[in-house]
Amino acid sequence: MAVGTTGRRRRWTIATLLVIGAVGGCATGTDGDGDGGAPSGPAAVMSGAASVPSGTPDLGAGEEIVRGIDVPWGLAFLPGGDALIAERDTGRVLRLTPGGGVPRAVYEVPGVVASGEGGLLGLAVSPDFADDGLVYAYLTAEQDNRVVSFRLDGGEPRIVFDGIAKAGFHNGGRIAFGPDGLLYVGTGDAGETSRSQDPASPNGKILRLNAAGAPAPGNPTEGSAVYSLGHRNVQGLAWDSAGRLFATEFGQNELDEVNRIEPGRNYGWPAVEGKGDTEGGRYTNPVVTWSTEEASPSGMAIAGGTAYVAALRGERLWTVPLTGDTAGEPSARFEGRYGRLRTVQVAPDGALWVTTSNTDGRGDVRDGDDRVLRFPAR
Repeated sequence: MAVGTTGRRRRWTIATLLVIGAVGGCATGTDGDGDGGAPSGPAAVMSGAASVPSGTPDLGAGEEIVRGIDVPWGLAFLPGGDALIAERDTGRVLRLTPGGGVPRAVYEVPGVVASGEGGLLGLAVSPDFADDGLVYAYLTAEQDNRVVSFRLDGGEPRIVFDGIAKAGFHNGGRIAFGPDGLLYVGTGDAGETSRSQDPASPNGKILRLNAAGAPAPGNPTEGSAVYSLGHRNVQGLAWDSAGRLFATEFGQNELDEVNRIEPGRNYGWPAVEGKGDTEGGRYTNPVVTWSTEEASPSGMAIAGGTAYVAALRGERLWTVPLTGDTAGEPSARFEGRYGRLRTVQVAPDGALWVTTSNTDGRGDVRDGDDRVLRFPAR
């Protein structure tokens, strides 16, 4: 994999923006965490997003299935349909039935150090949960970010992968099992951009591990967990029906991204923000970019031929049509209605679940925040 950086490349703004955004990137010297701050005015409206393109899925009326959650971050589903929700600051894992009701605290992950953007972040359920009962979590600990596994019936967690540098911002944190049964981990540069181009660092990467935490067989470099590099802060991972992996990425000053992830590819940070000079194929351009004011993309889900991206600073859900490796014109939903959106997942019954993130210190807290919303399959 190519490493190293060159001078800052020209950044191009694309007229058609894609994805379901999360929180906008940060301006140098002001909001350097990549998770964006609360907008100073009304949420920006994406160019061309005022009308919903024909063929865009109709989400219909959503239902609030639970409220009063303390900074929900990770969301994963058990085989029977119940949801697990990670509270970033408390370290608790809550269990919620598809019909809603009062969630039950079923586990508290020890060793979580919640500060800035850190804490208990992504969750993933083992593909073999019926046999091993394992749940995986990405968390910020005293010295680092790490992935652990545990059983809901108790006991100490086991460290799966550690040594991911931590900071008050750019901690990444999304984890997911892919169609291949392997564990993918999205990390951030933890505020040091050089890490993203360093193949020896797990930061600014998408990692690919086996269930025990070892580098997955078939990774681009034998013995390395690195699957792709050159990322700033990855908080969304999703696969389409053909097994293609897409990821969201927070930009810095201008452009957020959705990338089509392929093994061994370099996605350019910090040499390129958004779309720019690939240096003859050394870097890979995103399939979609949009302004940091309109997005700050965190969680992502794909259902059918549509990607859904949860926007933090943009306070909206982006829907993006996908055709193979390419993306069509996105449209924005729920602009400003629910505030900051962190996570979006497709439930076993096909419903779309969305979590808000207004109690994370950056949003305008609404009565009942934070909440989990459900949009039935249509």
